[in-house]
Amino acid sequence: MKKKLISLMLGTAMVAGALTGCGGGGDSAPSEAPAPAENEEAAAGAAENAGGGDVSEPVTLTVLAGQSTTDAGIEDMIDEALAEQYPNITLEWECVDWGNDFQPKMQQYMQSGLPDIMIGKAQDVATYAPQGILGEIDATYLDRGLDAARENVTIDGKTYGLVYNALYQGVYYNKTMFAENGWEIPKTQEDLQAIIDDCKAKGITPFASHMVDTWSIGNVTMQFMMNDVFNNDPEWGDKFRAGEVSFSEDKAVQTAYQYNKLIFDNTYPETFSTEQTDCDAKMVLGEAAMKVSGSWSIQNFLDIDESFDFGIFPFPNQTGDSKLIFEPNITVMTSANSEHQDAINCVLDVLTGNKDLAVEIYDYTKTASMLKDVTPTFANPSQEDIDKYAADGMIVDVTLGNNQLVWGGFQEENAKDIAAWLQGDAEFEDALKASDGRVGASSAN
Repeated sequence: MKKKLISLMLGTAMVAGALTGCGGGGDSAPSEAPAPAENEEAAAGAAENAGGGDVSEPVTLTVLAGQSTTDAGIEDMIDEALAEQYPNITLEWECVDWGNDFQPKMQQYMQSGLPDIMIGKAQDVATYAPQGILGEIDATYLDRGLDAARENVTIDGKTYGLVYNALYQGVYYNKTMFAENGWEIPKTQEDLQAIIDDCKAKGITPFASHMVDTWSIGNVTMQFMMNDVFNNDPEWGDKFRAGEVSFSEDKAVQTAYQYNKLIFDNTYPETFSTEQTDCDAKMVLGEAAMKVSGSWSIQNFLDIDESFDFGIFPFPNQTGDSKLIFEPNITVMTSANSEHQDAINCVLDVLTGNKDLAVEIYDYTKTASMLKDVTPTFANPSQEDIDKYAADGMIVDVTLGNNQLVWGGFQEENAKDIAAWLQGDAEFEDALKASDGRVGASSAN
C-alpha cells in the first residue's frame, strides 16, 4: 500500500492529447479531429473495431452524479469532450449532493431501474456491488488508471468502479501565520494545544469551521477515528457489529468524538450558521489559523486569493503518529443491466483517454489525478507537505474506515447527534448511545 500511495504522488510525467476509439489501445496517438459527419462514422467504426459495438445511432445515457462541493460544472466539460469524440452519445444528467441525496436516490432507482452511469465515491462500490446491480469495468479503461485506484473498488477479483480523482484530508494551516508566530507543525495533542493557547493569547481564532454542515462534522469525525481507532484496529467496525466494542465503552472512539468539542471551543461563535465558502474566506483572510478539512477547500482558497500560502498536516492523535488521509473521490459505476454498454464504454474511453479533459477537471476541482501520466497544472501550495508524508509512508486510505462504518444511514446520522451535543441539546452519552443503537445501519451488507 505504501508503494502504491507513493507512486500516486510521484507519478507526475504528463502525456498530452486524447486517446481515440471506444476501448482503443493506450499507445495510439491522436489525429486531427475530423469534421462532425466524419466523426460519427469514425466513432462507430472505432467502437466496433475495439469491441465496443455500434454507436452510429443516437444514444442517450442517464447519469446520476453524486457531487462533492468541488464538482458542480464538470458535467459540462464532459459533455463537450464527449460531443467532439462521440457525437451520437448524449448524457442526461441528474446532479445531486453526494452527502445528502445520493444514497436516497440510489435506493429509489434500485426499485425502478438504475441509471446507465452513476458517479459517487469509492466507498459506494462496497455498498452496491455485493447486491449484483453494478457492472464490471473493462480492463481497457482500468489500465489507464493508477494501480492504487483499483484497490478499494475490487470485490472478489472484479472491479466495479473507475476511480477518477482523489482528495487529501487533514488540517490546513496558514503558512505565513505559522512562520510569523514560530509555530512548528504539531505532532501531538500537546503540540496542538500550545498553538491553540498562543492563538487565543494573541486574539487569533485557532480553527475555522462550518458546523452548520453536518457532513463536515461527519467527515472530520472519521478523520479523527482513522488515526485514533482504525490505524490501531483495522477491524473495529466488524468488532462493533459483533458486539465486542461499542461507542459507549471504547475510550479511543470517545476521544475521536471529543475532538469535535476541541474545535467547537476554539472556533468562532457563529460556526453553526456559517457556510463553507464564508468559513474558507475567514481562513484566507487570516481570521483563523487552521481548518480541519479536505481538498475541496482548495478551490475556495484559491478563488478568494490565488496567492494564499497554505499547507496541510494530519490532525494529531493520542500517540503522535497520525497519518495524512487520502480519499478516492469521483468514482464511475455502471448499471449491470444497461442496454447501452457500448455507449457506456465510449464514455469511459473519453474519461480515461482524453488527457486534456482530465487536466481540465483536475485543475477545476483542485484534486489529485488517479490516471497514469496525468498531472494537474494548478499551483497547490500544500503539495510539498503531501509529497513529504507520501515519501515517509505516512498516508492512509480513509476507504478502510468508510467501508467499515458506512456514510449513508450511519456516519451522517452520528454527525447530527454530535451537532446536537455540541449545541447543548443532548448529552455526550446520548450521542454515544445513539451511535450504538444504529449498529444495524453501520454496514453496507
